[in-house]
Amino acid sequence: MQSPMAGCTDLAFRVIARRHGLELAMTEMISAEALVRTHKKTLSLLLRSPDDQPTGCQIVGANPETMAKAAEILEPMGFALIDINCGCPVPKITGQNAGSALMKDPKRAKKIFSSVTRAVREVPVTVKMRTGFTDPSGKEALHLAQLAEACGLSAITVHGRTRAQGYSGKADWNVIKMVKRAVTIPVFGNGDIFTARDARRIKKDTGCDGIAIGRGALGNPWIYENIRSAFGHKKIHRPSLVEIRRTVREHLRLNARFDGEKVAHLKARHIASWYIKGLPGASRLREKINRSRSLDEIIALVESHDS
Repeated sequence: MQSPMAGCTDLAFRVIARRHGLELAMTEMISAEALVRTHKKTLSLLLRSPDDQPTGCQIVGANPETMAKAAEILEPMGFALIDINCGCPVPKITGQNAGSALMKDPKRAKKIFSSVTRAVREVPVTVKMRTGFTDPSGKEALHLAQLAEACGLSAITVHGRTRAQGYSGKADWNVIKMVKRAVTIPVFGNGDIFTARDARRIKKDTGCDGIAIGRGALGNPWIYENIRSAFGHKKIHRPSLVEIRRTVREHLRLNARFDGEKVAHLKARHIASWYIKGLPGASRLREKINRSRSLDEIIALVESHDS
């Protein structure tokens, strides 16, 4: 499964990922409040294509009634699941008592779990959380996971970091193991999965039922097929420079198709940087990309780069 990532897991990203073995994708995080108010930009995040299935949708918010209304709007749209965000560490979100702030407010979280599960009839409801807000012991994650199961949620994803850690430091997979042992519903492990070897190790170390890939997929859509190969004891595929160039071009062209040239050009700067990371001369190429004036110029820069 691909974890939802704001500004990253848009439709173009998901289409490319599916070509390389991704099965269950997730939209970018959706504000429940903005969705209920039919905010134009928020609605654009729900864009899918026929080959973008199955896809889950993650909602974030602090008001149980608004979260329920958002879920009611989403269910008829054909999403495979509705995920509740209890993990976003961004101050803009936590400052509104949403995201990972719910880790320290289990009463509010329980109300949200209950209201959303009552609002939908057929679509599974899941939750993504962290190990805690500032407490690294895992107690908050255990409590929230047990509440989620009691409220009828279908699965849990645990990112092995506290909100205080953000994306720094090392993910604590032991908390994922603790949560797995504490509930009977499926648990997905997330955090520090950058290679197929990492995927095998988190599965072995935690006993988790599945794996949620996060930043490890940025500029590396081959990670999905490589994880499958690793579990099947097959050879790991290492993309050539030609493959990387071609995939960058395809990714950026898809963004232009779905978002328009202007928006695609703005996105292209960081998307291209994902793919070239680690290549010889990447820093110089990144500087040129950041000075580019068009999407075509970025594509030309990447395609002319010779490591």
